[in-house]
This record gives sequence, structure tokens and C-alpha cells, in this order.
Amino acid sequence: MLPFIFQRLLFCILLLCIVSFCVFAILRLGPVDPAFAYLLQSQIPPTQEALELARIKLGLNLPFLEQYWIWFKNLLHFDFGISYVTKRSVLEDILYYLPTTLNLAFLSMLFVIVFGVLFGVLAAIKKDTFTDRALGGFAFFAVSTPSFWLGFFLIYVFSVYFGILSPYAQISWKSYILPIITLSLMSLAINMRLVRVSFLEHQNKRSVLYAYARGLPKAVVRGHIFKNSLLPIITSFGMHFGELLGGAVVVEILFGLPGFGRYAVSAIYNHDYPVVQAFMLIMVAVFVVLNLIVDIILAYLNPKIRYKQV
Repeated sequence: MLPFIFQRLLFCILLLCIVSFCVFAILRLGPVDPAFAYLLQSQIPPTQEALELARIKLGLNLPFLEQYWIWFKNLLHFDFGISYVTKRSVLEDILYYLPTTLNLAFLSMLFVIVFGVLFGVLAAIKKDTFTDRALGGFAFFAVSTPSFWLGFFLIYVFSVYFGILSPYAQISWKSYILPIITLSLMSLAINMRLVRVSFLEHQNKRSVLYAYARGLPKAVVRGHIFKNSLLPIITSFGMHFGELLGGAVVVEILFGLPGFGRYAVSAIYNHDYPVVQAFMLIMVAVFVVLNLIVDIILAYLNPKIRYKQV
């Protein structure tokens, strides 16, 4: 197990190094000069002299690879630079905004896991019945509905029309209900259908039919089926948590949440390059770390995986 973990860890570190270079290079190739964006946010007239001084201050007068190396060394100390807009450390701003996004993503992921598994198993057990068809129709509606439209609809129904839930999060625990539903409904539907398919696939295996033939209780057999259905479900949950973090941008703007996604959108609009670089790198790091965790869990549950790859 340890050689497998070490191999995957090395691969993730190499991948993050490559991504960091790509992020740094892509933003440097953008149409807006970082020195011009810095002067604009500092309310300094962008004269030629001011631009030259700004380039020297930001290190933009150095060769490209030297700029990247200085930035990369600072990353190792979690120094993402200074925001052009707030004039504070980007890390300080991230530590302020990121917890809100993580709370929303974790609560949404919990909602997806609980109801995705529950509805998926229920649909599999009630195959070809009214319950299965109703849950299938719900999944089709959820996957087809854009999150921003769903958010507006929920606000109108539950906040404006009935007045039972606040449209602004962080007022009370009830105010998180609408953002969680808006963010997680599509992921819930996808995972529900995946659970159903995986459950039915294992339900029709010979070992399960043999267990039924021997007279084992249905609860015991279904517990065995569910355990063997976990592998594709765990993979899906790992991917969907990263998607929930990315999708939180729309929900944070819609419900007025001071989260990391909303902060990043503002930085993109203002050409705040240190913040944009940090946002892109952190989002990629989240996906990489989640995939690493999923790989380790899958290798633990299925030894064939680690023996094939080491």
C-alpha cells in the first residue's frame, strides 16, 4: 500500500508543478499588462514612466523564467503575493473568504451523499415501479436545470412568495437550505442514477443469485451488494466535490455569500493577477488532492488496483 501511495504522491507533485508553470505563463500572455492593471487599481495615471516603475516593483522587468522561479519559491512558503485591489496579502484574503466556500461545499456534498445514495438504492430496489420512474423524472429535471435559474426560482417561491426562508445565507442555519439545494441538486441526480446502475449491476451477479438461492435474508444480501457497489460511487463523489467548489461561484453571487469564488470573479474583472493565479492554482490543487484521496480509498477497498499500478 505504501509504495502505491508514494507513487501517486510523486505524480501529484509533478502535476502541480506543471500546472503552476502553465497558470503563470497563460496569465502573462493575456491582453492586459499586469503593470497597467496594477496602476489602474492603485489610481495612478499609467504614464510610460509609471509603467516602467511598476514593472520594476512587480519584477516584470526580469526574464520570464526568473519571474516564474521567484513566484514558485514564494509559493512554497504560501506567499501568493499582494492583491492589486485590496493591497493585502492574497493569502490573508483567501483565509478570510475560503471558509465560507468550504462550508457550503461540505454541506452540499453531505446532502449529495445522503440523498444520492438513499434515492439511488430506493430506485434500484423499486425497479420499474412508479417510485423508480418518479425518481428518474426528478433526476432528469435536476440535471437539465441550470443552477442560476434554479436559485432564482427557489428564492421566488420560498423567500418572496411564501416568505419562509431567507434569500441571504449566514443569517441562520435555515438560510443555507436554498444555497445547498441550488448547488447540489445536479450532483445529487447524477450520483443517484450512478448508485442505481451500480446497485443493479451487482444485484444480477451470480454470487448474489446464489446467496438468494441459499435462503440468505434480503437485508444481508443487499448489504453485500451495496458494499461492492461503492467503488464507482466513491470515484464520483471525489470528482463532484471539486465541481461543487467550482460551482459555488454562481451560488455565492446569487445568495450574497462572501466566498472565495465571488472574490475570484471580482479579481478577474479587475485584472488582479496575483489573486487569479492563486485561485486557479488552489482549484487545481483541490482536484488533484481529491483524486489522490479517492485513489487511496479505492486501492484500500480493492487490492487489485494497487497491485496492478505498483
